[in-house]
Amino acid sequence: MAAAAAAAAGQQRVVVMRHGDRLDHAEPMWPANKPRPWDPPLTDAGVLRAWTVGKRIRAQAAADGYALHRVLVSPFHRCLQTAAQAVAALCAVPDDAALAAVLDSSANVPLDASRVKVSIEYGLSEMMNVEAMGALVSQVAPSVEKWFPDLAELEAVLPPGTIDHSTQPLFPEVPKWGESVRGARIRYASVIKALADKYPGENLLLVTHGEGVGSSVACFGATGMEVYEVEYCAYAVLEKQPLQPGGEGDGESVLKVVADRSGPTTGIHYLVT
Repeated sequence: MAAAAAAAAGQQRVVVMRHGDRLDHAEPMWPANKPRPWDPPLTDAGVLRAWTVGKRIRAQAAADGYALHRVLVSPFHRCLQTAAQAVAALCAVPDDAALAAVLDSSANVPLDASRVKVSIEYGLSEMMNVEAMGALVSQVAPSVEKWFPDLAELEAVLPPGTIDHSTQPLFPEVPKWGESVRGARIRYASVIKALADKYPGENLLLVTHGEGVGSSVACFGATGMEVYEVEYCAYAVLEKQPLQPGGEGDGESVLKVVADRSGPTTGIHYLVT
């Protein structure tokens, strides 16, 4: 495949996407008496947004001459639902022009499940702290023994036939509760880089959380980029670029934000200080 060849030649792309609209922000009482108050689903609008942005990502990739081969997703339900819609958009059988006309939902759209491989990556999880999850979750977190259902139940949210059972996640479980914001940002950056290195011949879509998207821009963007807002389903596009010949690390490549594919038009707002 031409896109795989381009990725192998040092032009690998990594798209880092936030999940869609979460139900507990639309209905603040949702967490009350829920067995997993930290794990809300998407709203109907969030499902539609994920489908719409998934189509946009596919169209933008096609316009730039590449395709996405692999999707890695946080185990949180809102991310799994977002990934399901994005994967449907990437695997939809209609050509790009026909797909753009399918506006309402992914329902009944035929899929070619061989187009992408999907797996869950616990390293893309939400920040495991009170800053991200709030006071209610922080009260119960110390006693939580199992944050999520078994892997098979998580995978059931994703389109049939797309799961890759041949690969193992970088993180075998969610990070420990109580990580600092700085520690979470370092985690996101290291996981993004490690996934790009793990799948060097493939273009990746990583479905994660707002802090993960913000970290991708802050860590791999131009010096001084300070992210202050990441909208639902916002995404950044990173590209592996070779280092300048003759410098330290000659012959290696580094991830860099593609500036005209990562910004206000894709839902990321930042300042350059």
